[in-house]
Amino acid sequence: MMLSTPSALTARLAAGGCVLLALVLANAPAYAQGPLAPPLGASLSGLLSYAREHNPELGVRKFEAEAARERVEPAAALPDPRFELELMDFTNTVNSDRAPSLLPGQVGNTRYRVVQPLPFWGKRELRGEVAEALAEQVETLQEGTVLEVENRIKTAYARQFQAAGQIRILRETLSLLDAIEQLVLTRYGVGLVPQQDALRAQSELTSVKIDLVEAERRKRDNAAKLNALLARDGDAPLAEPARLPPAPARVSYQSLLEQIRTRSPEVSRERFGVVAAQKSRELTGLNRYPDFAVGLTNNRPYNASDNWEVMVGVTIPLQQSSRRAQEREAERQLDAAQTRVLAAETRLAGRLGETLAAFEASRDKARLLKHTLLPQASATFEAAQSGYESGRVNFNTLIDAERQILRARLALLDADVETAVRLAELEWLTGEAL
Repeated sequence: MMLSTPSALTARLAAGGCVLLALVLANAPAYAQGPLAPPLGASLSGLLSYAREHNPELGVRKFEAEAARERVEPAAALPDPRFELELMDFTNTVNSDRAPSLLPGQVGNTRYRVVQPLPFWGKRELRGEVAEALAEQVETLQEGTVLEVENRIKTAYARQFQAAGQIRILRETLSLLDAIEQLVLTRYGVGLVPQQDALRAQSELTSVKIDLVEAERRKRDNAAKLNALLARDGDAPLAEPARLPPAPARVSYQSLLEQIRTRSPEVSRERFGVVAAQKSRELTGLNRYPDFAVGLTNNRPYNASDNWEVMVGVTIPLQQSSRRAQEREAERQLDAAQTRVLAAETRLAGRLGETLAAFEASRDKARLLKHTLLPQASATFEAAQSGYESGRVNFNTLIDAERQILRARLALLDADVETAVRLAELEWLTGEAL
């Protein structure tokens, strides 16, 4: 097999280095560009829209919210009226010429009665308001589930973007190492470098290939997780993510904390719990007072004319000690609901501080990598390449410079992905897009 001349290989290596430098300095814009009409997987918005329609967990929450909303009207409705049939003197003792009977009209007196229970004033309205608050709680639980599923999709999308970027960077590194290996083999063939340089180049190629296999495995794993969130088969095809969502330039802890207090579904759910507890306490207080009932009775005596009766009934709230215990229970339930609001706000405020710190650290790290470390690594590699071609530096220096670029590019990708993941967490905590 004929080997290329050293000058040709040098030109090829230099061209590869220039392409690599252009990609590095532009922060690899190739993986930030997406098609105008992306297929499923390329666009984050497309994945979120698909999940809203197909994710079964969201379907469960939707039906639960609809079911809870349907409980409001029955809770405030009047109790069903009661029909009673009373057979008086069914033994026909007064009418001794007749045998005992259980048939209406065949006894001494048949009574048909309709009774309508009537709760004390205000109880029905309070029961409806309690059911309304509970329905609002379930609806906020639905909203929280939507945000949670969206956060998992955003995270999986970012990890898929990370795996695809790692594969691309490693393949570009393999191309560069192939050119370096050809240069080493050529120089080794004419006795300019020791065999150790050739072996080191081949070892470096193998190491990057192993990393590439691992990156491809992570990409398949992330694709399976993403498909599971979309209720698709684990091996269903997905397009490569086109770009990460842009991160805001500045975020304020106080403004985010205010959004949590006003928009977070978790805090809203606990606040509706306070409303339900307050109405339940008021309803328990009304249990001190009696309920009523009205009735209309049609009497049909045997061998006599029909007549009508009107009845009014009232319950006797005799067990006041048990009612006082119920009232104390309602007070403690209200205290617990109010404390849960405070606990939710405190818990989310703590998570907000941690997530915001990680978000800002990742964003600052990416900025330093892009504008400082990557240009320095590129300059070091170019100097090492020139020095190796002229024999001023050894092969280890060239490989170390190549590794520095690889580590810096992967670190920049990791920092961008971590920024996107933390941004998704912030949006999950605050309940709205940033």
